[in-house]
This record gives sequence, C-alpha cells and structure tokens, in this order.
Amino acid sequence: MLVDVRRQLHRHPEVAFEEYETTRSIAGWLREADIRIADYPLKTGLVAEIGRRAGGPIVALRADIDALPIQEETGLPFASAVPGKMHACGHDFHMAVILGAALLLRAREEELPGTVRLIFQPAEEKGTGAAYAIDAGALEGVAGIFGLHNKPDLPVGTVGIRPGALMAGVDGFRIDVTGVGTHAAVPHAGVDPIVVAAQIVTALQTIVSRSISPLDSAVVSVTKLQAGTTWNVIPERAVLEGTVRTFDAAVRAEMPGRIERIAEGIAGALGATARLHWYPGPPSVRNDERLTSLTIKAAEAEGWRVVTPDPSPAGEDFAFYQERVPGSFVFVGTAGPREWHHPAFDLDERALAPTARLFARLAEVALAAWAGGGDSHSDRV
Repeated sequence: MLVDVRRQLHRHPEVAFEEYETTRSIAGWLREADIRIADYPLKTGLVAEIGRRAGGPIVALRADIDALPIQEETGLPFASAVPGKMHACGHDFHMAVILGAALLLRAREEELPGTVRLIFQPAEEKGTGAAYAIDAGALEGVAGIFGLHNKPDLPVGTVGIRPGALMAGVDGFRIDVTGVGTHAAVPHAGVDPIVVAAQIVTALQTIVSRSISPLDSAVVSVTKLQAGTTWNVIPERAVLEGTVRTFDAAVRAEMPGRIERIAEGIAGALGATARLHWYPGPPSVRNDERLTSLTIKAAEAEGWRVVTPDPSPAGEDFAFYQERVPGSFVFVGTAGPREWHHPAFDLDERALAPTARLFARLAEVALAAWAGGGDSHSDRV
C-alpha cells in the first residue's frame, strides 16, 4: 500500500504552497483509516492526531510534502506527470512513511498513553513551511518532535543518527556593487564594478580559510555574478548572490558583519560602493541528546544498522521546530542512484515499510517516556 501511495504522490508533484491536491490525497487516506484531522488554519498541508487519552503527552511526527521545479529524467513508469515539477528530494517517501506510521499507530490507539500529532508540512524547499505550520499552532502542547530525510548514499536498513548538529543553518545574501559606467575603451573614465565584484568574490573565501576556527565549519559560496549587457560597455552595476552554511550559532551570527566589511572595504578602496542584503533561512538542525539516544534504541530494537553520519551542509527547516521543542532528525538509507535535487533522483522503495515501523515505534516509546517521566522508557524499547 505504501508503495502505491508513494508512487501516486510522485506522479503528481506540487511545489511550495501549491500542494492542494497533495493535501487532499493525504486527508483522504487518513479519513479512510478513521484518523482525525485537526482544525488548523493551513491552506496547504495538514495536521492529524492519533490517541484519545486526555492529559497525556503529545509527540509529533513531521513529513514535508512539497516538490521541486525540476524536469524529471528518471524514465520511471510513475514519473512526474507535471512538466517541470518533480519529487527530486524524496518528500513523497517521507509522506508515505509517516502515513504508514499513522496506520500502525491507529491500530494501537487505545493503548497509547498520549497523542501522536502528524504534521504534513508544506514548503520545506522554501525554508518557510515549518514556520508557517508553527504559526498555525501545530506545535502547541508538543513535548517533542521527530523527523526524517532519505539519504541516497546510505544502504537500505541503515539509519544515520547523531546528537547535536546534523544539518547546516542556511542563509542567503546579495551584494549590489555600484561603480561608474563608461566605454570599455576608456576604463579610467569610470569605476568598473566587475573588477570590484571579482575581488569581493576572492576575498570572501578568506572568511572560511582565515576568519573561522579550523575546529568549526562553514561554507561561503558565491553562485551568481551578473553585470553588463554588451561587450564594449563597462556597466555601472554588478550583483553578487550566494549562500552561507554554518553549524554553530555564534559563527552564523558573525557572518553578515564579516561579509559586509569585506564588500564595503574593497568597494571603497576601488572607488565604488557595495551594499549587502541578508536573507536569513533555517538555523542548523541540532538534535536533542535525550531524544537522539531514544531514537538509537528504537532503531536498534527494529533491527536497523545505526551509523553516525557526517553533518550535512544542506539545510532543513525542521530546525525551526527544534527552536521551540526538543527534536530528533534522522537520515534513512534509501540507496538512491543520484543525490537530492538531481533530475534522475530515485530511491529504493524497500525502505518504506521498515521506516514506517521505526517511526511508529519511536512515537510509542517517546509517549511512554514522557508519560512515565525520567528515563523509564529504556525497558520499553
């Protein structure tokens, strides 16, 4: 059943905040299983709940539901039927897993010592969907939250779990460089913003190599440099865009100032001006130690091979939930042929059912831990 669900979702992808049919499909499967859908003001995405014990703890399981604006190149019989859109990050897998966990939990609903809240969240790829769900009240009363991401480079049956930083904080920037335009034959009559921009690009690399401790990690990538319209005119303006990835909150806080000082200093020295525009995104995914320990025990009890993955410089807006409540996020091995966001991305569907069982067990164990207090969950795993 979960394979059919995943394939239907894969065939009908919808991008951020356009997931209307996806939401209706999820709601339909939940209603068929007599799982109640909670009343939250979400235009796309939904929240459902399992468990009827009033006053018990609430544990949340989260799945992201949006696709990417990518033309699929897998050749699969269930490939995207929507031109230019594709589940190239495996969110169809995530939805099917949490739906499968919901079905397992529904069968044991009367035994649950609390409530499992299922958050099917829109717009993860925009980095804004988690905040949208939080603003709608999806975290109210939640004691802890669990989430997952498929990992193409891990084999099926392997789960990557680590306490602390797992994924990077993600920020974006734009630098507007303004010089003085002139004819290309008389550069001395103007101030070339392209030369200024090129030196800024080079100097920005010194932030990681010379300003950040070698014991910390960071990435500064300039991914766009746009200037000029023709071959014989030095333009007035150049624009740089890029991204910054960090794992430490203190390092992240320093980045805008460092970039601004470099850009303004170089521009000023060369007779131009530079203005930084900073676009903050999700912070680093940082796993709670207690919940991570609980997750490891649950995975081992389900027969998974548990590994400690390297932190990923990719970002995840699951981090916004972790700013509010303890959370644990894991990498699930799916043995895919390509990395996330590749047009030929796919995954091994044999990981679906075991992952659903893992998250159902994890929800039960977490509820038992909070209902019993302390670390009394250890004998339940």
